[in-house]
Amino acid sequence: MYPTGGISATIQANRLRAEGMGSKEHALHFSNQDYEALKQECLESGCLFEDPCFPAEPPSLGFKELAPYSSKTRDVEWKRPTELTDDPQFIVGGATRTDICQGALGDCWLLAAIASLTLNERLLHRVVPHGQSFQDDYAGIFHFQFWQFGDWVDVVIDDRLPVKGGEIMFVHSAEGNEFWSALLEKAYAKLNGSYEALSGGSTTEGFEDFTGGVSEMYELRKAPKDLHRIIAKALERGSLLGCSIDITSAFDMEAVTFKKLVKGHAYSVTGLKEVDFRGNMERLIRIRNPWGQVEWTGAWSDSEFKRQFSRLEICNLTPDALSEDSLGHWNTMKFYGAWRRGSTAGGCRNHPNTFWINPQYKITLLEEDDDPEDDEVACSFLVALMQKDRRRYRRHGQDMHTIGFALYEVKTEILPLVQRLPECPFEERFLFETFIVRSL
Repeated sequence: MYPTGGISATIQANRLRAEGMGSKEHALHFSNQDYEALKQECLESGCLFEDPCFPAEPPSLGFKELAPYSSKTRDVEWKRPTELTDDPQFIVGGATRTDICQGALGDCWLLAAIASLTLNERLLHRVVPHGQSFQDDYAGIFHFQFWQFGDWVDVVIDDRLPVKGGEIMFVHSAEGNEFWSALLEKAYAKLNGSYEALSGGSTTEGFEDFTGGVSEMYELRKAPKDLHRIIAKALERGSLLGCSIDITSAFDMEAVTFKKLVKGHAYSVTGLKEVDFRGNMERLIRIRNPWGQVEWTGAWSDSEFKRQFSRLEICNLTPDALSEDSLGHWNTMKFYGAWRRGSTAGGCRNHPNTFWINPQYKITLLEEDDDPEDDEVACSFLVALMQKDRRRYRRHGQDMHTIGFALYEVKTEILPLVQRLPECPFEERFLFETFIVRSL
């Protein structure tokens, strides 16, 4: 990982980024653990890897409901796949949605994102590197790669999995001898501090961490009139799409509607077509249930989709994640900074005397959208603001801070372009990222 703290550390991090560190080809080593070097050490010593940075001990499970000595973690054992089955496999017959069965953890948002990855083999193998197995040079060590706030990070784990009553506690495959999904979840848990840190979230968070893309969200009860066009354009440029139904209480989670939709779970949107039905053009939206347990029994149409689902989430992929034949292309710009009390934390616009000290970034939009269906002259862009490492602080009783940004049109070179502000003064590292559309 990059060095942290102080101006010199920031300069060094920027230098490493300029040299390509943090790119997909040169991922950072999480906790400074080098997968190839560690694996070679294990093979030479004849010992299976035991990860000192995420040990097979109670604190790795959690801090509240999964805290040490809690009822849910009592009698938990850590076992390797080689101890659970005679023929462990990393992936059997390709990665599919049946490889992703939820366990005793509320991370269905993560599972939906993983399930969407299985639809795109190229994206999947950015996260799940090739060449891992329990047969060739097995040393009890595996690795996965995630995008974290502008950088790709390589996370090493050992293959000891939490087991209770003879069953894997968390994500597992319907195939009893397939373990890629369980190991992927463990690597993501390590990245975020513990398994319990993964409880609760949105599918777009998983989308972003698996692709490096940036997301947008639409409340379908207030959906724009051209929703079908938004979906079609997103699919055309290779974006990942998901939809879900809100829950009003914990009792709603996994409840099945009378038309066989599951509340609180995320579905993948995989296609949109206009077809001729009895002389009228009708729009069909194709939706995939990652779990495949229940099937929609209602009618079809664009309006039915907006009536049944609560939210549509779109993750737009960066140029390096898009296939070469993709029709849409983006330019990306990333800005790194922090709100520091007394220097750069100016507060919201309720504090006019200090508001101006908030970090400001200027963007120049140079090209018009290349969209023959849109007569308006404009250059579309998408803004994302992210907080760093908030899940890791959950064990200390902290969660996400309220943050935001403001956009201003620059009329002259004198006026500032302020692009983010906090609701209250506090120190918080953040990544400000914009995606600018080259053509849609």
